[in-house]
Amino acid sequence: MNMNFEEDVRIDENALDVEWLEQPSLVIKYARFSADARKIADLAKERLDIRTAELDRDIRAFPENYGLQKITESVVANTIILQPAWKDANEAYIDARFEQTMSQEIFRAITDRKDSLENLVRLHGAQYFAGPSVPRDLTAERQGRYNNKQANGAVGAALNKRKKG
Repeated sequence: MNMNFEEDVRIDENALDVEWLEQPSLVIKYARFSADARKIADLAKERLDIRTAELDRDIRAFPENYGLQKITESVVANTIILQPAWKDANEAYIDARFEQTMSQEIFRAITDRKDSLENLVRLHGAQYFAGPSVPRDLTAERQGRYNNKQANGAVGAALNKRKKG
């Protein structure tokens, strides 16, 4: 799936009709992106919980492998979080949660884009984007037309001379 949030969130105010047509597809695209990120975070949390349970079981079964003489709940919990395997799983979970949070914010921006589109359409309907109305200078336009007729006449005369000559 092609994901370019910065491009997708932009609105071309000169093509509001096209932007409105694309909006539902963007919402679906980023809703899926957000759901996928949530799934990845949930799976990372599950792996962390499994790693924690495995380490808990192993520490209780073989405390001597961890340099422990006495087993208490706090000793086991503290020993678990010192293990490289747990640290790796925890870091993966933290990264997945970050991606999930970012995907939720991106989805929110895409849905907020709808409000921006609605407001731009209102402004457009209120002639906000219309340029200033400048009265036409009919004298200048007539003069320009007259000059064009003269120029066209001169070109036509030159062409006629060539044809005859």
